[in-house]
Amino acid sequence: MRSTDATQTSERTPAQQSSTTQHGDTAQQGNAAQQGSATQQGNAAQHRSSTQRSKAKENRRQALLTAAASLFAVNGFNRVSLEDLGAAAGVSGPAVYRHFPGKQAVLADLLVTVSEELLDGGRKVVEDSPDPLTALRQLVEFQVDFALGKPDVIRVQDRDFSNLSEQDQAAVRALQRSYVEVWVDVLARLHPGTDTSELRMRAHATFGLINSTPHSVRSHGRRIAAAAARPLLEGMALAALTVDNPAAV
Repeated sequence: MRSTDATQTSERTPAQQSSTTQHGDTAQQGNAAQQGSATQQGNAAQHRSSTQRSKAKENRRQALLTAAASLFAVNGFNRVSLEDLGAAAGVSGPAVYRHFPGKQAVLADLLVTVSEELLDGGRKVVEDSPDPLTALRQLVEFQVDFALGKPDVIRVQDRDFSNLSEQDQAAVRALQRSYVEVWVDVLARLHPGTDTSELRMRAHATFGLINSTPHSVRSHGRRIAAAAARPLLEGMALAALTVDNPAAV
């Protein structure tokens, strides 16, 4: 009888076994949820870390380009070393290679990027303008903003363009031609009877007027505040572009 009693007390009913199984499943699910949460948190931390590193790398790259524009404008491309660039940007000379394969690549990135910005910005100006005259005025303002904001880049473009590789020269020229045509298209709508070559000449003359003024003023030691230079440049540019349509000025 005792043996039978012992056997009976050691056995579990189906309900008890089911309850035990459910508790086990719940524990496993809890562990899985904790592991999943930990994995997600780890992935999120890795993503944040990767994003921060990418942002820091891009900031250093931009610092190098800014330093390059200044140093190339003052000293010329051939008189600036990678060590000079690194020192100006707060990194060592060899660290520059983490961002660019060489000094020529820095120059190429600088000039190709600014040419892309001009083209994209010019197209956006025209798209957002309700009529050709407004588009022309906005294009002039856009170009003046560029000239006053990036005189060093303009100086580098004028003087050191020949130091680019043939491939990069072709890329910059193609972007610049497209930018000129943005202006020509607007001028053609304002001057429908004027030959395209003349309109293109007007655009080039306007670029020369606007782009050369900030640098020439600085080089002669007479600094003019942007607030004073802006209306002067915009007025002269519009006068040149609308010479046969005085009412447009």
